[in-house]
Amino acid sequence: MSASYVAPAADTPPASKAAFNLVRDLAEALSGGTVELPSYPKVALRLQKLLADDSTDADRLVRVLGAEPVLAARMTTMANSAALNPSGRKVSDLRTAIVLLGHDSLRTTASAFAMVQLRHAAEYKSIEKPMGVLWRESVARAAMSFVVARHNGRFSPDTAMLAGILSGIGKLYLLTKASKYPELFADEASYQQIVRDWHASVAQALLESWETAPEIVAAVRDWSNAAGEEDRTVASLADVLSMADLLVTYSDQPEFLQGLLEGYAPAGRLGLVAGCAQLLADSAAELVALRDALAT
Repeated sequence: MSASYVAPAADTPPASKAAFNLVRDLAEALSGGTVELPSYPKVALRLQKLLADDSTDADRLVRVLGAEPVLAARMTTMANSAALNPSGRKVSDLRTAIVLLGHDSLRTTASAFAMVQLRHAAEYKSIEKPMGVLWRESVARAAMSFVVARHNGRFSPDTAMLAGILSGIGKLYLLTKASKYPELFADEASYQQIVRDWHASVAQALLESWETAPEIVAAVRDWSNAAGEEDRTVASLADVLSMADLLVTYSDQPEFLQGLLEGYAPAGRLGLVAGCAQLLADSAAELVALRDALAT
């Protein structure tokens, strides 16, 4: 792919040169199959590989997680959240937490752990604030996706939450790459255009390299365009993410939100045009608990 690009002229503005160089790097990474996040914790990658194998049992997962106390602690925190442990019975040992959570919630927790570690990596100090913004958006979307999927009943809430936590992975990757070209951030329009053009392809390549389930890959790739698919009649996991994003964005503007829902294709496919205000009210405490469990 990179062979089709022509080097910018010498008098090209710095931001334009940076944009060219970033796009060139992205094209080379995608064509060469080398899309990866530097500083992504190896234990999280190892766990994701294990969870992709249906033969992996709890004992093996305990051994892997036992070597990373911080991640193990996050697993027990998630297992004690109100949404995932409605019985309220206290979970204190790792093996019980693993069995209770199931593979998708384990993947979600591992991904959340990895993203928090990534944010604090020394090489990303210059982009710590925008990384934080992306992370908070993904956490909120993940929690809301869990609630939407459970209310709808056609999709696994755990799978929806995992897709939600990964929903910004393409943008995160682009941000880390753009940090090598700080002059690009002076031209916000150019940077956002690159994000729009590339984030879905990057997310797909990255998640496929992690052996993520195709259903989740498709949802993360497609959710930002789901509202434009007005001719599609069958609901998808991408609709759950799209609906969750809308609810997160306008949850404090109920009247405006209702007006948007009436013409919003994902809401129609999910049967959620009416009743969202009540859904948000009923799940408020649960959403806070999920966000706290994921974000810490």
